[in-house]
Amino acid sequence: MSAPGPLEAQRQMVERLQDPARYPHPVTSVSVIETHISFVLLTGPFAYKIKKAVDLGFVDYTSPARRRFCCEEELRLNRRLAPDIYLGVAPIGGTWADPHWDGAEAIDFAVKMRQFDPADRLDAVLAQGRLRPGHVDALAAAIARFHASVPAAAPDTDHGRADIVWAQVAAVLDRLQALAAPAERPRVAALDAWCRAEHQRLRPKFDARKAAGFVRECHGDLHLGNIVRVDDTPVVFDCIEFDPALRWIDIVADLAFLVMDLAERGRPDFAWRVVNAWLEPLGDYGGLAVLRFYRVYRALVRAMVAALSGADADARRYLDHAADTTMPTPPRLLVTHGLAGSGKSTVARALAQALGAVQLRSDVERKRLHGLAPLTRSGSALDAGLYGDPETRATYARLTELATGALAAGYPVIIDAACLRRWQREGFRRLARARGIPCVIVDCQAPAAELERRVVSRSAGGADASEATLAVLAGQRRTAEPLDADERVMAVVVDTTRTEVDDLLARIQRLSEAHRPLPP
Repeated sequence: MSAPGPLEAQRQMVERLQDPARYPHPVTSVSVIETHISFVLLTGPFAYKIKKAVDLGFVDYTSPARRRFCCEEELRLNRRLAPDIYLGVAPIGGTWADPHWDGAEAIDFAVKMRQFDPADRLDAVLAQGRLRPGHVDALAAAIARFHASVPAAAPDTDHGRADIVWAQVAAVLDRLQALAAPAERPRVAALDAWCRAEHQRLRPKFDARKAAGFVRECHGDLHLGNIVRVDDTPVVFDCIEFDPALRWIDIVADLAFLVMDLAERGRPDFAWRVVNAWLEPLGDYGGLAVLRFYRVYRALVRAMVAALSGADADARRYLDHAADTTMPTPPRLLVTHGLAGSGKSTVARALAQALGAVQLRSDVERKRLHGLAPLTRSGSALDAGLYGDPETRATYARLTELATGALAAGYPVIIDAACLRRWQREGFRRLARARGIPCVIVDCQAPAAELERRVVSRSAGGADASEATLAVLAGQRRTAEPLDADERVMAVVVDTTRTEVDDLLARIQRLSEAHRPLPP
């Protein structure tokens, strides 16, 4: 009788390891989850992930040495984001028929992880209606910190080059065309044509972003199924370890998977909350130029995976989403107006989520121009330091520059700034006229006592970029230039003590349609 092959030997080992007595810690029962590339042994307190001895083309785990290396890589990579989940590499000793957990003459290896409830994965949390805005904000902040900390690809590497980006996209499109039912092939062909044209248009952008250091050692598989809620905080796990080319990518390509996943699952508001909460600390607004392309690519990847597994309905759903994503968003420019504490940022955030718009905050960009993080206090006196006239003019020029880029990338923009002087408002109105798009002023108002209460509360909390104080509010009241007659025609007044976003959106839409400028 011939000896069993590597995979058959592994199956024998896994069967034996379902005996609770073989573990060095208390175990009541052991269950096994098998995927196409792994066996996962669930013991209660810990999970042990064993690489399957398979060669699927895109991954080769056939040799014990390769499986050990990939276990070590999985540990290294995932400890960047989930150090409390990834505990170590556990050697398996003994024989295939009589395995045990020790380091003596290992026959195989497993990644030892802290076990968690699958109901706490964010795909399940979202499906159950338990994903909250606070979770989304914490997740975006964690991803932004991660992307800021990981190393950039060396200029002489292939990672992230325009031709490599296309090779990865083309491979998915070719596979989809081969897998597609006859009725779906025209749509795949149309998506192929769109991707080719967009890639050609964006080719200089891809190479420029590589040169600027935005191609980094990322996660590579950043969707909701690879994020778990631990102590009510989202934690990202299961980074791609088996192919460096799939994780050495543009940071926007990494983020795009999560954005696509949230939008496809029916929460485009959360998708755009993630985008803006990620952009704010990183300032990578230039990445908006490639975001749509990468979102389409990620939807195509999920369509391919679904098609490979025979889930034709899921494949069609992802193709639908890819096609929808290629459609441009109606361009528009919204500009907030109001005193400190009038609720401008709250209203801007709600509108950004509802419209799929980019939110540009003057408080954040003012500090970024001076090398300060959003929550860092500048110590500036009233109308001095960061808030002197030259600095304010530089801030508004920067907002105009960023808005120009975001509009060119095909996204609506919301300027989240006080805009209390006429010249500040006119700069944005001029930009809208030059592009032939609507510019609506969102005039945020609240009673005087409420303004003061909000300013005091926000300043004491220290969790917002604004440095406004009661003295700043008093100064604004003295120097603000009210909207003139032309501006009032294009303004919607918002009482931020009782804002209904749907009603506000309807008013903005009616105003935009009634006063749409002629193309330049």
